Amino acid sequence: MRPADRGARRGSVPLQDRVVWQAVSLLLAYPDEGHGVRLDTVQSLLAHLDGEPRLLVGRTLGELRDQDAMTVARRYVETFDLSRRRALLLTYWTAGDTRNRGMQMLAFAHAYRAAGTTPPAGEAPDHLPVVLEFAATVDPRAGRELLVEYRVPIEVLRRALAEADSPYAHAVAAVCATLPAAGEEQVCRLRTAGAPVESVGLQPFQLTVPPRRTSGGL
Repeated sequence: MRPADRGARRGSVPLQDRVVWQAVSLLLAYPDEGHGVRLDTVQSLLAHLDGEPRLLVGRTLGELRDQDAMTVARRYVETFDLSRRRALLLTYWTAGDTRNRGMQMLAFAHAYRAAGTTPPAGEAPDHLPVVLEFAATVDPRAGRELLVEYRVPIEVLRRALAEADSPYAHAVAAVCATLPAAGEEQVCRLRTAGAPVESVGLQPFQLTVPPRRTSGGL
């Protein structure tokens, strides 16, 4: 993403929150040929973090560094591509494969354009790493609003990752620590019911599993 004017839009969002969002965006990217460079960038970002966020981001970073590239790629696919309960597409949680999903995804694209940038090519605008990068580097206030709006799905994702003993659970927990607490009743309801299902026949808006990144870095 290329912001039209980054400095004018950063507002009062704490620097540490933006660093967490950028670091987690890089950690959640598909581990392609740019994986090692992204991990090195996250390592440098740790110098700007302290407390629990530093520990959480550092845990995910350490666990990913301890695995060889093929293992990381295989486990990433198993974690995100093969399980709807760990989807990185935020609107999947709130709209599933229903006609409402298209409008919800457009809201992300509109937010990006309003900030002077364009939706990413080759990636869904509601893909969590994309939203995190937007919030970190383009428009922190608008990005934070999107993250808060989808706070419940992010919490559901965190718990699903924790239950799977995934290293990515720590990174998502670091994002959760930058946001208001999610309503427990809403979280439990979504975990029990799952994503909405269209009651009439129609083609899905798009795939219900996260798309795999095909290019390096965000």
